[in-house]
Amino acid sequence: MADNLSDTLKKLKITAVDRTDDSLEGCLDCLLQALAQSNMETSEKIQGSGILQLFASLLIPQSSCTAKVANIIAEIAKNEFMRIPCVDAGLISPLVQLLNSKDQEVLLQTGRALGNICYDSHSLQAQLINMGVIPTLVKLLGIHCENAALTEMCLVAFGNLAELESSKEQFASTNIAEELVKLFKKQIEHDKREMVFEVLAPLAENDAIKLQLVEAGLVECLLEIVQQKVDSDKEEDIAELKTASDLMVLLLLGDESMQKLFEGGKGNVFQKVLSWIPSNNHQLQLAGALAIANFARNDGNCIHMVDNGIVEKLMDLLDRHVEDGNVTVQHAALSALRNLAIPVVNKAKMLSAGVTEAVLKFLKSEMPPVQFKLLGTLRMLIDAQAEAAEQLGKNFKLVERLVEWCEAKDHAGVMGESNRLLSALIRHSKSKDVIKTIVQSGGVKHLVTMATSEHVIMQNEALVALALIAALELGIAEKDLESAKLVQILHRLLADERSAPEIKYNSMVLICALMGSEPLHKEVQDLAFLDVVSKLRSHENKSVAQQASLTEQRLAVES
Repeated sequence: MADNLSDTLKKLKITAVDRTDDSLEGCLDCLLQALAQSNMETSEKIQGSGILQLFASLLIPQSSCTAKVANIIAEIAKNEFMRIPCVDAGLISPLVQLLNSKDQEVLLQTGRALGNICYDSHSLQAQLINMGVIPTLVKLLGIHCENAALTEMCLVAFGNLAELESSKEQFASTNIAEELVKLFKKQIEHDKREMVFEVLAPLAENDAIKLQLVEAGLVECLLEIVQQKVDSDKEEDIAELKTASDLMVLLLLGDESMQKLFEGGKGNVFQKVLSWIPSNNHQLQLAGALAIANFARNDGNCIHMVDNGIVEKLMDLLDRHVEDGNVTVQHAALSALRNLAIPVVNKAKMLSAGVTEAVLKFLKSEMPPVQFKLLGTLRMLIDAQAEAAEQLGKNFKLVERLVEWCEAKDHAGVMGESNRLLSALIRHSKSKDVIKTIVQSGGVKHLVTMATSEHVIMQNEALVALALIAALELGIAEKDLESAKLVQILHRLLADERSAPEIKYNSMVLICALMGSEPLHKEVQDLAFLDVVSKLRSHENKSVAQQASLTEQRLAVES
């Protein structure tokens, strides 16, 4: 066999130059046979023989051997060590040219060859994209949709190329959405549909393509699959239901595609998704709640949905998951409620529907994602709602849990949201009872720490809450403010040139409020506040400059 192979390779060198097609064909058949018997060994011999360079000249549309040459390249490029040599031999460019061939066998082998050479190499795949293979392949898919092998070759190529960000714009300028939806509708077998799904998912991450897929009718296909598979307990049906409903949610992540499907809340798709929420299928409940959270990305949609009873549906769903604790469903339903609570007109409606009570059932959850959304929902609900803020702020169980979560060092999100909710309870209620509850639960030190946050918005919320504490209940908070070193922190914030104007302003307001406490007053005197404050009188921000004058007078009088 080995001698035979050496002879073939020698012979091939001669015939490749003469282009005598018959003897050439015989040589190529020998090579394919040898590769079939031991691919790796034969590939090494081919590489050693220097014949790869000759292949470039054989890859021409006119030759009857082209398909076989491409097939040989596809076979040897299954070996990783042969991929760079194929590139160095200049095979990529002639292979890309052959994608314009009309011959289906040539197309199939060419696609395989390119796929194997560029397998796992982002830089080579990017090179193919720059050479324009995407529009060419999309055209091929349209022309040869009856040829199963070619269709599969295109899908595998799309799946690989779609992983590259640079491919998305090129795909968006072709009619890939239409072709894929057409193809998807034709597939009856699960495995074939799976292949199309694997291309759709990465492409649908692009907003322009999301809209194209919606316009091409993908959503109707997905809803049909859900309909067919919802009651099945076959493993592949359950998997397909998940894939279809996940893709549906992904399409709703784009603003335009989402608005198109909402259709003013009258849309068939929106109605279908609503019916998923009360279903008994966890995957559909999850997709339904996530879809609602995505529809709830603008005020108009939120107001319409709340007026049409979505809140009750979501609360029923949450109720079904208090005990069994399906975390993903809890998280999704809370996400939807949080988004719905953003428009001002929705807050009172949701409060009177009993959303706070429904949400508080999850206070005992140990799952950070659920804790995070629970906190966010409560914070949205009490925004400028004094009564609700007061009720929650006097809820000892809630406040204790918040203080505990303010120490969740491993979960910055939960920690940040707990701090923000503590501050919001005080800011929106302006209530002495709320302040007492928070002081008794040990919340003051967390608000002081929050004043040093790297986020200006959080610093500000903390300073305003602390100023309210100092104005309304300074006596009971005095010790905690002292041990948390608030005065030193304020000195630092005022002295730091990088502090935002509103931070300087609120720090000075707070300093004035602290003067009513003897120990804190003494601390203010011990640190040379006058120097820092008088410098701020000439601050470019008018409010800061004015507050500096007032604070300076106050400090001078009290000293």
